[in-house]
Amino acid sequence: MSDSPVYVVLGAGPGLGLGVARRFAEEGYDVVLAARTADDAAPLAATLATEGHRAEGVGIDLHDAADIEDVVRGVGERHGRIDVLHFNPSAWREKSPLELSVAELLEDVAFGAGGLLPAVQAAHPFMEPGARVLVTGSAAADTPSPGAATLGVQKAAVRNLVTSLDKTLAPEGVRAVAVQINGVLAKDGPFTPQPIADAMWAAVRRSDDDWTPHVPYNG
Repeated sequence: MSDSPVYVVLGAGPGLGLGVARRFAEEGYDVVLAARTADDAAPLAATLATEGHRAEGVGIDLHDAADIEDVVRGVGERHGRIDVLHFNPSAWREKSPLELSVAELLEDVAFGAGGLLPAVQAAHPFMEPGARVLVTGSAAADTPSPGAATLGVQKAAVRNLVTSLDKTLAPEGVRAVAVQINGVLAKDGPFTPQPIADAMWAAVRRSDDDWTPHVPYNG
């Protein structure tokens, strides 16, 4: 059981996922990084541990709703709480709408949006008033690339789902927010992990009086 708040990121990687996890760790959160496999997650957790933070890595199959539920529930049972659940994945498929099949579209939407449902449902029993659901959004929701048509559908769908989740959870004092990154992730400048992580931290720290379920990040 943890006396410290707990941050969980699903779809962790060495870029934005690690950067946001570091930001929460710096604020005293115990961090759980869920990547495709435990071997993928281990070096991410080790990086934060060498910086003096409390971090663990776990594997998760974001194509499998049952595995998402099992992993998130396991985190809640080990720590006794989940204070921030961060849903970070998206699928990139280089196909235009004239090439894309219905099955491919649905597969990607299930991965990049649908997986939020079992994650929140499993986390819900461990979320007290003040807990937050955080989702990585994208400008693709409004300006999709025709060469990778499923990404825009994923991001529009998950943004819409966040609105429903926020309205559902708000009476319990739990809120949901999608931070929409209106730019391309880069190695330098305002679209690097650190300033985006700062924006995500600021988004979840807002009071209910100032709350909106969508926050744009324009760099």
